[in-house]
Amino acid sequence: MYEEDNIQGELLLVQAELDDIQGQISALIDRQEELYERESQLKAMLEVSKASNNTINNTPSVGPKDWSGSFLWDSRADDVRFNVFGISSYRQNQREVSFFILHPFKHIATFQIINAIMSGRDVLVIMAAGGGKSLCYQLPAVLHDGITLVVSPLLSLIQDQVMGLAALGIQAYMLASTTNKEVEKFVYKALDKGEGELKILYVTPEKISKSKRFMSKLEKCHHAGRLSLIAIDEAHCCSQWGHDFRPDYKNLGILKVQFPSVPMIALTATATSKVQIDLIEMLHIPRCVKFVSTINRPNLFYKVFEKSPVGKVVIDEIANFISESYPNNESGIVYCFSRKECEQVAKELSERGILADYYHADMDVISREKVHMRWSKSKLQVIVGTVAFGMGINKPDVRFVIHHSLSKSMETYYQESGRAGRDGLPSECILYYRPGDVPRQSSMVFYENCGLQNLYDIVRYCQFLLVGMCDNCTSSLELKEIDATRCSNESIDLKKEGIEQLVVQLILDRVLVYNSPSTATIETFIWSTSLVTLNKEEFQHTAYATNAYVALGPLWKPALQGNRPVKLSVAFHSQDKGSGSKRTKRNQMSNLEAKLDDLRRELSSSNGGVFPHAVLSAQQISLLNRQKPTTVAELEKLIGKVKTGKYGSAIIELMLLHVDSEVAGGKACASKRQKKDKEDVICVESNEEDV
Repeated sequence: MYEEDNIQGELLLVQAELDDIQGQISALIDRQEELYERESQLKAMLEVSKASNNTINNTPSVGPKDWSGSFLWDSRADDVRFNVFGISSYRQNQREVSFFILHPFKHIATFQIINAIMSGRDVLVIMAAGGGKSLCYQLPAVLHDGITLVVSPLLSLIQDQVMGLAALGIQAYMLASTTNKEVEKFVYKALDKGEGELKILYVTPEKISKSKRFMSKLEKCHHAGRLSLIAIDEAHCCSQWGHDFRPDYKNLGILKVQFPSVPMIALTATATSKVQIDLIEMLHIPRCVKFVSTINRPNLFYKVFEKSPVGKVVIDEIANFISESYPNNESGIVYCFSRKECEQVAKELSERGILADYYHADMDVISREKVHMRWSKSKLQVIVGTVAFGMGINKPDVRFVIHHSLSKSMETYYQESGRAGRDGLPSECILYYRPGDVPRQSSMVFYENCGLQNLYDIVRYCQFLLVGMCDNCTSSLELKEIDATRCSNESIDLKKEGIEQLVVQLILDRVLVYNSPSTATIETFIWSTSLVTLNKEEFQHTAYATNAYVALGPLWKPALQGNRPVKLSVAFHSQDKGSGSKRTKRNQMSNLEAKLDDLRRELSSSNGGVFPHAVLSAQQISLLNRQKPTTVAELEKLIGKVKTGKYGSAIIELMLLHVDSEVAGGKACASKRQKKDKEDVICVESNEEDV
């Protein structure tokens, strides 16, 4: 008896200590992230200190203040930026960049990134989606005499980039499985012997890791002094901690080993401190200058909508939103969880009058390319895709991104939703959330590094913490804390009676036998209690799938005994119907803007099928609508010399017709006013005679 009491006493002590440890875990994880960030800064500062007496890439170490100074290429860079790329000024988020080498929070602009590259430095750029990362290596590529090698993960992205550069008169080519023999022969000759004009060459990481012939030609290009820059796009794919890890990216470190004197730029939109450290080590660029931009994009409006458990209701809501909000067939993306879901959603949207088609990895390359090209040329309004679609897409005028299902992490959601509004104009990011979608994702991500933690973060975002320009901040939602201790006791009692090993979907149905709340309420409660570790998920594999189960979490016993209260934050809608959620400002196209939009589509078809946005961007159409240039000189000041030379005559012809019609319309209005004035005068005179 005495021994049993001792064991019972020690057991209580162990349980109490476990409770305390659980409470410390969250704080430790937060502190760990802070230390990783500081470690990254200190390593970079230490490298600069060590290198201060050495040379880097055959150039003396340069302090960060030098990147904003005057350089020999300044005037040429400005000329190429405007007259070739048609960019009149850098976007706001291109200017809000911080670098972490000596002064962690000093603001710099994109031209400073370009100056660092042109000075021969290795560079890491972390810039928000749509911030203009491509310009950071494309502009130096034009300024350099040699060839720039760009490694990019997706063929669709490479095709977009090559076609857009070709429209600007820049000699850009790609080497991939779809490249025809004639182009391949030209590229290899340009690398080997310097024959032909080649400025930018795009390849996939597989070409680096698996093609000995390509690497041999690249070595010859380097030995001849013609390899001027290496760019690694979507660099987060290098790291196993990244959300889009690609095994072939691990081998890209060979590029710096074989070509140590060639400057390298690595670019990504999202990278945690761990990922940054990982990719710097893997790419062998420890002395790189790191530039980090703000992730805030004020033109994007984020909202989370409650998702109905009835599939057709969700499709109806999405179709109504698109048709009512974007009647001019503005482009958009709908993301789905599975390939089957993609096809079904695309079919049902089409049945409701939306021009939509699907895109996923099970399609053959030609079919995927056809769908992608139709959407890029605005012949499709909506592309319904899985995560296989869209990494680094080059279409700037995507006005909305809708998530039919939950993303697997906040990082992934930011990357996917960031494909909207890359032209800087107002755009919407909508997520349809239902707690019942959580186990579908959790059974897929539980084996990944921090997979479940990352998933639960986005669940918290959806349920409680809608931050930024989102529905919580722009509508009348308010957070209230409720005491769920009694409910949690009932939930645990049910599990103890035998429900613990039921699949999540089944447990929800079984709970309804004992309780009256709706399925949605029960789903929300179960995942809310999982977030505070009252419940937890466990996984079992079958021959066909991985199933998620609800099991008892670390805090179930104190909660059951009433020793630990269970507090949950729940969002409630205000009853004030006068306050609605903030909406983006969607201005209807003017008559001239509509004509310019039609014209750029015609010009894109008659100029080798280039994309309409490569002919005239949305900002340029808006600028032409305001300024109404009627001469070549006026047009050059707005869209640059290259586009004026290619499309100027057609644009000016349209402008002259529009101005003439405005003048004619003005005269007609003036004539009507004069006629009306005369009629008024006659009427007054007749009244006086009557008197």
